Amino acid sequence: MPGSISPTLVQTSTSKIITLAAGCFWGVEKVFKKQFAGKGLVDIKVGYANGIPTVGNINYEKVCSGSTNFVESVQLSYEPSKLKIEDIYDIFFRMHDPTTVNSQGPDTGTQYRSAILTSDEEQNKIAWDTKEKFQKEWYPHHKIATIIEPIKIWYDAEDYHQSYLEKNPGGYECSTHFLRTKPKV
Repeated sequence: MPGSISPTLVQTSTSKIITLAAGCFWGVEKVFKKQFAGKGLVDIKVGYANGIPTVGNINYEKVCSGSTNFVESVQLSYEPSKLKIEDIYDIFFRMHDPTTVNSQGPDTGTQYRSAILTSDEEQNKIAWDTKEKFQKEWYPHHKIATIIEPIKIWYDAEDYHQSYLEKNPGGYECSTHFLRTKPKV
């Protein structure tokens, strides 16, 4: 059954949820775990978000076909008292190229689009403010293509995709997933 939150995502009574898409979800998950494990990240899952609502039985093959409009995403459960949404967005905009449309590195298709899928109005406002800041400071000559909209539909990815790069250290990793330290020129 689709929903806005992963049915298996660990949450606390005070945690919040944010859903982010920045290309292949394996590398995105790895970067966020590396940056925030032990620093307010409660849990993270990879999955598929905000596609065509009438498409059923969502799985990796269907999403990769391009016919579902679902995007490979990560859903984070975080403690806002320990991990600020601004810090999550900062890593998001620096860990991939948000100026490419429907692609990251060699990966192309709508399932690889850049997106911030918010769970509340505060996340939405801060997302737009952060996007504007990064547009001016980091990508002044390249238009940011990141979509910002509410999370509507979420499906957990198959078990073998969860923590994929931890289970498969030599597995495929998109070359665009690294923390940028200077603006794109």
